[in-house]
Amino acid sequence: MWVDMDSSGTIEQWELRETLLAMGQVPSDEDMAEMFIGLDTDESGGIDFSEFVSIINRHKRQIQSDSGEADTIAAWVAMGGNADKTGEIIADRLRALVKRFELNIDIEQLLEEADADMSGFIDYNEFKIMFEESASAPAVSYTALPQTDPNSPSQTKTVTGPPSN
Repeated sequence: MWVDMDSSGTIEQWELRETLLAMGQVPSDEDMAEMFIGLDTDESGGIDFSEFVSIINRHKRQIQSDSGEADTIAAWVAMGGNADKTGEIIADRLRALVKRFELNIDIEQLLEEADADMSGFIDYNEFKIMFEESASAPAVSYTALPQTDPNSPSQTKTVTGPPSN
């Protein structure tokens, strides 16, 4: 959205205010001055196209970062942590998860790396590091064991792909 209302080639402070008002925001004069100073990086008195693109790119990175954090918090809560990033995950719960889903990973090594203080519990910061590292890890492969029912046909399945988020 290019909001250069007077076609001067830059966004001036009044144009930024009008745009924000159109978006339902009502910034104070102080907020406007502070915002504009932060956006007008070359101090020319207007936001040119390159500054505008820089603002958009910074905003996109922030959204991606916030989204990644939301995924991490959702996984934390699913494992038993609290949404406010407090609490702990019992290492045995991770062991049980790996066993239940028959994942082919070295859970003891993972826990050794994740549980930095060797408490037997994973706090949010330890979990976040572990979660972020697993998201950037190469594809994971595991093989489900065949069913043990002799009357049921054997079903061995190999799944390969990136770790799910």
